[in-house]
Amino acid sequence: MSADRLATTGESRFPWRELFILVIGPFMSILDGSIVNVAVPKIMAVFGVGTDEIQWVLTAYLLVSGVVIPLSGYLGDVFGYKRMYIFTLAFFTLGSLLCGLSWSNTSLVAARVCQAVGGGMLVPISMGMLFKVVPRGQMGMAMGIWGISAMMAPTIGPTLGGYLADNFSWNMIFFINLPVGLIGMFLAVVFLRETPLLKARFDLLGCLLSSAGCFALLLALSEGQDKGWTSQYIVTLLVAAFFSLLMFVLWELGEEDPLLDVRMLANPVFAVSLLTTAVLSIGLFGGLFLMPIFTENLLNLTPTQTGLLLMPAALTSGLMMPISGRLYDKIGAKPLALVGLSVVAFTTWELHKINLDISTHWLQMMMMYRSLGMGLAMMPISTAGMEAVPARLSGRASSLNNLVRQVAASFGIAIFTSLMTKRQVYHFNWMRDDFGWSSPVAYGALQQVKQALALSGDGALAVFGMVAQRVAMASAIADCFIVSALMVAVAIPLSLFLGKKVKVAGKGKVA
Repeated sequence: MSADRLATTGESRFPWRELFILVIGPFMSILDGSIVNVAVPKIMAVFGVGTDEIQWVLTAYLLVSGVVIPLSGYLGDVFGYKRMYIFTLAFFTLGSLLCGLSWSNTSLVAARVCQAVGGGMLVPISMGMLFKVVPRGQMGMAMGIWGISAMMAPTIGPTLGGYLADNFSWNMIFFINLPVGLIGMFLAVVFLRETPLLKARFDLLGCLLSSAGCFALLLALSEGQDKGWTSQYIVTLLVAAFFSLLMFVLWELGEEDPLLDVRMLANPVFAVSLLTTAVLSIGLFGGLFLMPIFTENLLNLTPTQTGLLLMPAALTSGLMMPISGRLYDKIGAKPLALVGLSVVAFTTWELHKINLDISTHWLQMMMMYRSLGMGLAMMPISTAGMEAVPARLSGRASSLNNLVRQVAASFGIAIFTSLMTKRQVYHFNWMRDDFGWSSPVAYGALQQVKQALALSGDGALAVFGMVAQRVAMASAIADCFIVSALMVAVAIPLSLFLGKKVKVAGKGKVA
């Protein structure tokens, strides 16, 4: 029996083997997005390059993976999802080999581009195929297990990367992909069955517009903090992204075979699912970005120690994913989303209490509770949206879903970086104005520092200035968690719309 027939007849056999194979690629791809970060200082030292040059090792992967995501649905439909899964996994594995063999920063950036071509399409191709081989009544369980890669890989990455870089070499963070990739390709060739092929005209103009828009937007989000959000360079990129994506939407609305069928957004369940997924992705990656800054810069933990601190949270979310998937098959997405989002909002709000004297045990437990809510809500929300579109559009819906995740993650990191920087300046200026030689409260403390450290008055003020900077950064990160909690809280009412599904009528049109 074909995979497509299996997905629509409701057979009881659960495709565990296929699911395991389809998890390998996304896990590797998402893991690679975070594993490289901790090895950046070593790569800088080996190649003798500065921050501006090494940044392209990270930025190139982000940009290329974002650009190729919209193509994945079309390529899967036309060439078959099995064939494309093997191809993208092979390209990612080849790129990993070339990265490990790189002899200069330029060659490493070129290899990362090759790696990103495969890595960017692995996740949407895998998700699209999942919806074609799993019976609809068991999609919750399947997406719960598949989603372990999306929740655990970003947290495991820094720990694994730090261990490999510290105990072996920076090359190992890429070479570790080779055996996993080869095994994944072998299993896919032997055990996966090809999906039915569809005939569709390639939307060249749509491809060019989406590529230009995604490239400009992701580049602006990745460099906005360094170049300045009001600089001509960033403003030009944002304007170009806006008009490119606007023209893309208008063009796609009139296309019979669109690259990304934006008419799916007329489906309220799918649209709400994407919006809520975006909010959760901002919260997830914002937290993953802020917490290492807090623990490593302010609590003086090593990257490996930070990874171990966050590891229970990753395991919690991984454990919750199949549980929430099983519950989704029984009770639907709405109650799970309501409870999960409420837990995420509350625990994120609680994290605004962090300070330099915070207990690491409390921090670890709070991140675990937060991950419990994330694991409970994220996959049911995505699954409800994907199931709201017809099976023949699942590949295109997967592309749109993953594009939203990619942009939301980049937006979350960008907005929280900017907010943290501005709030740190605010808190430091506030403390500086209230703490000086003219302050009767501060005078005694400054005198004690002078005597204890044998410093001059200016030296004592400098010591307090360094302490104030640390306190200001901690307060700024706490403010970021307040904003994140409010964003998640706003998304809670949206989950009420996940209980209704509307059917699609006509070719590519959403009723």
